[in-house]
Amino acid sequence: MPIDQLDRKIIRLLEGDARMSFAELAEAVGLSKTPCWKRVKALEEAGLITGYRTLIDAAALGFGLEAFVQVSLQPETSDAFEAAVRRHPLIRRCHATTGEADYLLEIMAVSMSQLDALLRQEISRLPGVRRTVTSMMTRAIKRDTSMAEACLHAAI
Repeated sequence: MPIDQLDRKIIRLLEGDARMSFAELAEAVGLSKTPCWKRVKALEEAGLITGYRTLIDAAALGFGLEAFVQVSLQPETSDAFEAAVRRHPLIRRCHATTGEADYLLEIMAVSMSQLDALLRQEISRLPGVRRTVTSMMTRAIKRDTSMAEACLHAAI
């Protein structure tokens, strides 16, 4: 679905505050409420807007450590590995990758001892894991990218 400048503005505003009311959103983009609602519904139906979430600060909850784990698998074990990853509550994200590793995990832990146990007793024992390489996050430089801004930059 091609999107226009108004759709990009709607997306950018909702990325900033998904709890914005349709009245507030409509006013911000210069539409009345019903046409604005119809545009949002069209973006949802086209699969451009896939959901709405509350972002939680993991550190504020006590998860003081974040790490990135490159995982190399034994051949033919990716399905079982992916299923196990989906079930693990401390694995925040998992991406299949190219290069030396097969996957990149983003994990969180409360302490260094918990991270150590997580890596040795859980991550390394997931189905098919042959090798892991862990990097610790020291600070976040950039967390999110506005998809509306990315579309403008990429001339989409």
